[in-house]
Amino acid sequence: MIILIDGRSGSGKTELALELVAQVPGAQLVRLDDIYPGWDGLDAASAAVPGILSSRRWRRWDWSTAKLAEWNSLDPDRPLIVEGVGALSRASRDLADRALWVELDGATRKDRALARDDYFAAHWDRWAEHEDRFIARENPRVLADTIVDGNDVTSFSLELSP
Repeated sequence: MIILIDGRSGSGKTELALELVAQVPGAQLVRLDDIYPGWDGLDAASAAVPGILSSRRWRRWDWSTAKLAEWNSLDPDRPLIVEGVGALSRASRDLADRALWVELDGATRKDRALARDDYFAAHWDRWAEHEDRFIARENPRVLADTIVDGNDVTSFSLELSP
C-alpha cells in the first residue's frame, strides 16, 4: 500500500501521517521536508516522488550544510506513506493506492507553521509562492481520493479494506 498526503504548509499533513503510521501496520514514512533541496526545492522534491515510489530509495537533504546527504532505502514489502507539499502530483497519483489532501484555512495554517518553526517566518511568503505555482499546475486537491479537515486530523481513520 502506498499513501500520499499533500496539503499546504501548516495544514496538518505531518500529524495525519503520524496517525496513519499508527493505523497501518508496518508503515514507513517519508517526509518531503527531508527531501526539499532548500526553500526553492518544492518542484524538485515533487519530481522525486515517483522515483521514490518505484525504487523505494530517497536521498536526504541536509538543511544545515545545504547539501545532499545519505541515501535511504525502504522495504518494498511494507506500506509506504509519503507526506509533504508536492507529494500528490499527476506523475505520482497513479503510483499510489490512496491520496489525501489536507485542507485548512490560511490564517490557521500560518499560525501553526510559524509556531512550529520560528525560522520558517523569514521564508513563509517565498515558500507560499512555490506552493501556489505547484497547486495551480498540478491541482492536487482534485487528484485526492479524500479531503481531510486539517482541524480534525487526529480523529481521521483510514478505511483499510479495498
